[in-house]
Order: sequence, then structure tokens, then C-alpha cells
Amino acid sequence: MAYYTHTSVALFCILVNILVMLNSNIISVQAQTRVGFYSSSCPRAEAIIRSTVNTHFRSNPTIAPGLLRMHFHDCFVQGCDASILIDGTSTEKTSIANNLIPGYEVIDDAKTQLEAACPGVVSCADILAIAARDSVVVSGGASWSVPTGRLDGRVSIASETAELPRATDSIQRQLQKFDDKGLNTQDLVTLVGAHTIGTSACQFFSNRLYNFNGTGTADPTINPTFLTTLQNLCPENGDGSRRVALDTGSETRFDQSYYTNLRNGRGVLESDQKLWNDATTQTFVRRFSGPFRGLSGLRFNVEFGRSMVKMSNIEVKTGAQGEIRRICSAIN
Repeated sequence: MAYYTHTSVALFCILVNILVMLNSNIISVQAQTRVGFYSSSCPRAEAIIRSTVNTHFRSNPTIAPGLLRMHFHDCFVQGCDASILIDGTSTEKTSIANNLIPGYEVIDDAKTQLEAACPGVVSCADILAIAARDSVVVSGGASWSVPTGRLDGRVSIASETAELPRATDSIQRQLQKFDDKGLNTQDLVTLVGAHTIGTSACQFFSNRLYNFNGTGTADPTINPTFLTTLQNLCPENGDGSRRVALDTGSETRFDQSYYTNLRNGRGVLESDQKLWNDATTQTFVRRFSGPFRGLSGLRFNVEFGRSMVKMSNIEVKTGAQGEIRRICSAIN
């Protein structure tokens, strides 16, 4: 077992942040956003968002994985334009994939404060991107520089969420969905590492426990001991809404133990466990599945920040394509 002094941990975190910021700046140059977009127009923007996330997190830690998932789902449908935040009878927010995500109130709260400080300046899409980063930090992960300058979209259609990645997707299907958004294999494995925090409902993986692919038996890739644990948590024909940690033993801390669990057959979702069982993605799982305060931890933090910046630049709205909403839940 390795032991670390406070000094070595501090140096580790500083190195991670420097590398992540370098990666972020390189990627943002190639996109339509840039770091420091609000430095003159609303210099307190990031501080207001960070404070809002921290305040809500203290009373409800589930907002951290919620905001991360919200940003991911937003970017994969209509691009990173805050279309997921729009209220309505058939908007993205109402879909099964999104209606129970915790944290919408955090964005609304931050927007209210920003409108008081800098009316009509900060987009809801940028608030969501920054809040996702701050959710990682408040959960113990490393920070990164978030390029900003997005506009908010005016279109939000519930049916379009059908193309979001699903728990039953094959590796090839997952890779295709990411490739469609300009993200590669490494981005896939890295971004799914967001499952190091948060939970899933039994209904989304119970098929693995009792009747996998219609076989009448459990998914053979599940560690036998872990299978018993999951069956106790999710009894057959039991409460499908019961929540189970996606990263057993470390569900509230942003670290890469999620990958160690995959290596040991302890992935909860079928699509997650496939990352280890498929040679295409296993290479990257191996890179991240070592001790947190070591090279694998450094790699994961650096690559996660890099891939988040890359994802946050998907189909960014500019000019007449978008607007800056006065209220995040409604088009102007």
C-alpha cells in the first residue's frame, strides 16, 4: 500500500489541474467557445455558479451526478444548447431519460442570480457546462477550464432522446453514437467514467440478474458474489425504482474505482461491463483502473476534463441559431 503526504497530494492535484487546463485551452481554440468568455461582461459568473452548486450539494448530494448526466444528455440531443431545460408537454425534459434527473433547480437558481448580476449575458447552456464541472470538483475530482460562449437553443423534442446511449447498447452501438458526435473510443470510456458517482434504478439492469437475453439465468459476466449483492438489492419482481450505486464502495467520490469494479466484474449496467469485456475498449479501462493517487488517477482526471471539453463543444449554437434565455426553462 502506498502512503502519501499532504504535500505530495497537493502537488498531484496541481499537476492534474495544469494538464487539464492545457488540454482544455487547446480544444477550445478549435471550437466556437473560449475560456474566459465572460471575463469582462460578467466576471463573477463562474463564482456564482460554483457557489450555487456547492450550496445545493450540501443539502442534496445527488445533484452532482444529476448535473453531469444533464449536461451529457443535453449535448447528445440538439447539441450543447440547454434544450434539456425547456419545460413543455413533449420536450426533452419530459422524456423517461430526463424527467427524474435531479438538479434542474440548481440551474434555475444560478440563472436567477446571474440575471440579477449581469442581465441577459450568461446563457443557460454555459451555466450547465460550468455546473457539470463544479459537480465533479465538489465530489473530489479535478477541475478544468470550461470554454464558454454558447447560445441557448429554441428546439426541444422528447422523441429525439430515443437516440441517447442506453444501458443495453452493444459496444459497437455505443461507439457509433459517440462517433456521430465527433467523439472517439477513448472519449467513450472516459466519459462513462462519470458513473463513478450516482445511482441507477433496478429496472434498468434487473434483466441481467434473472433472465439475461431470455436465457432464464443471470449475465455470466457478473462476479458471482456481486450478483448475490445485486439480487438482494433488486429482488425479482421487486421495486424497480429502487436506486443502486453505479460505483460500489465509492459512489459519492469522483475517482476511478469505477474502472476497477469493471475489471472485477462488478459493473452494474450491462453497457458499462461491456467496456471491460470488449477488446476495443478494455485497453482504456486498464489505463484507468489503478490506484487513484497514482498514474492511472492522473490519467483519468486529465482525460476526463479533456473529453468533457470536447463533448461540451458538440453542435454549439451561434448567431441566429440561438439566444440567451431570460429563464432557462422557457424560450424567450
